[in-house]
Amino acid sequence: MESVDNSKQHASGDFKAELMQTAKDIGAPGKGILAADESTGTIGKRFDSISVENNLENRRAYRELLFTAGDIEKHISGVIMYDETVRTGKTAEGKEFVKLLRERGIHAGIKVDTGLQVMGGTNDESATQGLDGLGKRCAEYYALGCRFAKWRAVLKIGNGLPSEMAVRECAHTLARYGSICQQNGLVPIIEPEILQDGEHDIEVCATVSERVFSAVM
Repeated sequence: MESVDNSKQHASGDFKAELMQTAKDIGAPGKGILAADESTGTIGKRFDSISVENNLENRRAYRELLFTAGDIEKHISGVIMYDETVRTGKTAEGKEFVKLLRERGIHAGIKVDTGLQVMGGTNDESATQGLDGLGKRCAEYYALGCRFAKWRAVLKIGNGLPSEMAVRECAHTLARYGSICQQNGLVPIIEPEILQDGEHDIEVCATVSERVFSAVM
């Protein structure tokens, strides 16, 4: 049986120093991260509001407008991108978006989850999909130039929510996603998104947030 070199499969190996540097870069004081990871469907809704056809060329032009804006490197440290943008996105002159951003000192990030799925037996609470095959996708995105990742994990407040089941599911998938990303050279953004919708006050939000963050950590 052919031996397997595991030296490149763990964050404590080849990627450790790079992961730390990437985290410092995207967390640079005074800078933020641009979320440009709208799916084809979501960006279509935005185009509809201004009567623009949702096609590949218009999506490309829209994102080129963002990525070529003057002096964005002074304010933006990273850009979260959609799969289509990372794989095929280029300027009108043919320069790949990922390379364009790197030349401006901006890291390219990628949304790696595959969407939400309602969990049976809950009050319409959702679990995030995408752990299957995540390692392979992360390795591909790293090769394409991405250096950090996003994963959307959503929790609701109200009527006894979030349930313990939802909190545990959120914590588990965020931990697995984070570990898999690090094994493949991507810095994971660990973000339990606690929705603000509802009639609860800030104290309830704080209590739920502490509970969720503790579970994730």
